[in-house]
Amino acid sequence: MRYLASRFAQMLLVLWVVATLLFLMFRLLPADPTSAFIDPTFTMEQQAEIRAAFGLDKPLWEQYFIYFANLLQGEFGQSFFQQRPVLDILVSALPNTIMLTVTALLVAYGFGVLAGAWLAWKRGSWVEAVAAVLTVRAAPEFWLGMILLAVFGFGLSWFPSGGANSAGARFDSELARLFSLDFWHHMFLPALTLALYLQGLPLLLMRSNMLEVMQEDYVTMARMKGLPESRIVLRHAARNALLPVVTAFTLGLGATVGGNVVVETVFSWPGLGRVLVTAVASSDYPLAQGAFLLITVVLVVMNFAADLLYSVLDPRVSHGRG
Repeated sequence: MRYLASRFAQMLLVLWVVATLLFLMFRLLPADPTSAFIDPTFTMEQQAEIRAAFGLDKPLWEQYFIYFANLLQGEFGQSFFQQRPVLDILVSALPNTIMLTVTALLVAYGFGVLAGAWLAWKRGSWVEAVAAVLTVRAAPEFWLGMILLAVFGFGLSWFPSGGANSAGARFDSELARLFSLDFWHHMFLPALTLALYLQGLPLLLMRSNMLEVMQEDYVTMARMKGLPESRIVLRHAARNALLPVVTAFTLGLGATVGGNVVVETVFSWPGLGRVLVTAVASSDYPLAQGAFLLITVVLVVMNFAADLLYSVLDPRVSHGRG
């Protein structure tokens, strides 16, 4: 419990520091945060009224306390351009990002674990050498995305070129939309792009862990008993090599949620990454601030979960001891 309380306190400290930096970053910029919102033809009185509406006429210290009080109540402010609450915009985009991220990670890690174990079994063969080169030299996300989009989106017209749903599509609920064939049809290319980009880490990690585990005494003992090599690899070596991969998956979930900007931009996927890019490009500071903060929350929480998961899966790990 002491370790859990310590890690939770560290998580809160990180979130407070990030939230403070975001507050200062968007308010201490040389440009007026509302410069893109205020029309040059507005009178000084009209401009003052708009700044007062966003609370920017108050002293910085007072803005800071109001900002944190609103955050504690789940209030992220009002979008300059969309004229909607920032939280509503983020909540509508978050499910698209979560579905894309989880699907891509499951495919990438499922393939990576199996391929990594197989390559460790085939160590020293030409197959391992070729696979290692291809994995290390994986193409960047934007290149993979554009190639898949050009071939399967524009060339063969098998998949949509953008968006998360067809125009005019109606669904009974958000859950029905997320599990509809239309949604998965739109998500196929972005998820495939992300999975191809992410599979290198679990593949190499599983292969490296397998090579270490295959040298352990219990594996040698299993071979001396005459057990089939396939059974040794799957039931003895692979199970024990999975621990770091499971931890990496949890960490990857948080990191990928914040790193989907490229894929979501290439495929016009309405997720957090695209919301962030659009907000920064249009100087919509409340929306950009809220998107940054939400991504940070997801990343920090997943790091916290990964740390706890590792301590649960491996009882040998002793936290808090020098």
